[in-house]
Amino acid sequence: MRLSVRHTTIYRFDAPMRFVTQSHRLTPSTCASQRIVAWEVGAEGAVFGASFVDGAGDRVTTMTVEGPVERIDVTVTGEVETIDAAGVLRGHREIISPRTYLRPTQRTKANGALGELAAEALAAAGEEGDLGRAHLLAAAVAEAIAYAPGTTEAHTTAAEALEQGRGVCQDHAHAMIALAQSVGMPARYVTGYLLTGGEEGMGEASHAWAELHVEGLGWVGFDPANRCCPDDRYIRLGSGRDALDAAPIRGVSRGGGTEAMDVTVVVAAQQ
Repeated sequence: MRLSVRHTTIYRFDAPMRFVTQSHRLTPSTCASQRIVAWEVGAEGAVFGASFVDGAGDRVTTMTVEGPVERIDVTVTGEVETIDAAGVLRGHREIISPRTYLRPTQRTKANGALGELAAEALAAAGEEGDLGRAHLLAAAVAEAIAYAPGTTEAHTTAAEALEQGRGVCQDHAHAMIALAQSVGMPARYVTGYLLTGGEEGMGEASHAWAELHVEGLGWVGFDPANRCCPDDRYIRLGSGRDALDAAPIRGVSRGGGTEAMDVTVVVAAQQ
């Protein structure tokens, strides 16, 4: 499938900033399940600096805007060819050991309730291998946390989302990571884009899911919000230990004002 993306992030400052510096994970990597046809990241008046591939195989680029800065429009446009690889990440070059992703963060730390959910999910696993166990954990998250936009915040933890039983794709991914790590499976947070449509799909065009490391198979994606593994409707951007670590845009600014942000993402299938 060929997918087109238009992603705009607008930053507004109530007082002009002296400068703004950002780190972007806004360019998809090339792997067996996706290939960039065309891709461009831009912002008027910005200077794009160093660009490198980090240890997790993700493209990172720096951007700086000199002040006075009252508004920044970061635009992403491009096309990517995708195939359905059943969620298996192949041909993605990275050097970080999967064991790095056994350590939880504040957002993904498993409490007693999350540990109990993992134990209950795997109680009937029998002779299931790691892949089967991962599917059982994903199903448990989908059942325990209903998809409900607007019910959680950016800082909501996996434990908090489970307690209230509602959340969005970020919460599903954090809970999936917590459950997997609690039973000794490396897990990480993934950001990207999703072609949505119809009543069955859950989530917005800017999407997140989890990847679990399965012995003998490698990294495999799981999207509890949509009760599936990523297929050709998904574009993978980058990964990290949680939503903050994997954020497509992270930045610092110097000045005395406050920041407001608006994000719009449109993903479409091309003929």
